[in-house]
Amino acid sequence: MLSKMLETHYGMVAKEQVKINSFDAFKGAGWVYLIANSRGRSEEDLKELNSLSQHLRSYGDQNVPMILPSKDGKFITAWEGQNYSVFAIREVERQHRQTKLGRKLAKFHERGRRVPFQIERSSRIGQWKVLWEKRLEQMERVWNGLLFQTPEDEFERMFIETFPYYMGLTENAIQYLVDTELDDEPLETDSGTVCHTRFSGRSWGGAYLIKNPFEWVFDHRSRDLAEWSRERYFRNIQTYDVELKQFFAEYQSIAPLSSFSWRLLYARLIFPLHYFDCVEDYYSTHSEQEKKVLEESLSKIIRQSAENERFLAGFYQMSGAPINRMNLPQLEWLYH
Repeated sequence: MLSKMLETHYGMVAKEQVKINSFDAFKGAGWVYLIANSRGRSEEDLKELNSLSQHLRSYGDQNVPMILPSKDGKFITAWEGQNYSVFAIREVERQHRQTKLGRKLAKFHERGRRVPFQIERSSRIGQWKVLWEKRLEQMERVWNGLLFQTPEDEFERMFIETFPYYMGLTENAIQYLVDTELDDEPLETDSGTVCHTRFSGRSWGGAYLIKNPFEWVFDHRSRDLAEWSRERYFRNIQTYDVELKQFFAEYQSIAPLSSFSWRLLYARLIFPLHYFDCVEDYYSTHSEQEKKVLEESLSKIIRQSAENERFLAGFYQMSGAPINRMNLPQLEWLYH
């Protein structure tokens, strides 16, 4: 019973249990207490996230919850074999239509950029190249191990056939990133900020607008912009262009992007994250049902590869990037 945990470790009696977005939550005295599973996180991680949360709240972000310490001053509480953390937020009103997400995200990034302390545990600044190379090497090892065997199933056959293409895309992404860091100068607006592991239209969706600290990383703002664009594109490959243009216009009405930002964003879009996720998930799951779903996903990714190339070829135009003024490099092979 999570209400018992609140009472025992936090000294709070909350009568009404509710479901808010994906959280189990309790209401009491004008507050909502959200119970988050803190599996895989340390007390140090939580201290840093708490500092970020306090910083954003002090700049007026009402949708960022506080992370509550328990009676013994800890941010993680063990209860019935699980580790939990408790977020608290003023009793929230349901949000109406999601309006001007681009503007909201830009304001969030601007607040996050003013963090006055060193971020260590959740920082991904400058780490993309190393992380991408590591993932590529791991996948190449798996692929090499399968090359001279008969594929066990349809997924394996597709993976063996398509990996060289996605390896090439990854190498393109890494090269584009390296060139950006060599040729372009970051501006002050390119300093790190609070971002999300994977920002999408759903991150702040749900019936209530709650910005979940467990989804945060400290990174360059282009991470969120790239992941939002990728998710929009895959969610609706027919109509994403209108939303893309609007989102970037909204964002830049608050925070115009530098050429360094555009180029970092584009490098991230070239990196075939959807392919890596799908293959890695397949080889780490034991569920036959999940494997079947991932086989469908891979098949779809492969079928859409030409469409994905068109998306990459047109991205700068569609999002309204000043290609000529900022001299943004294009990938030549996409246009042949």
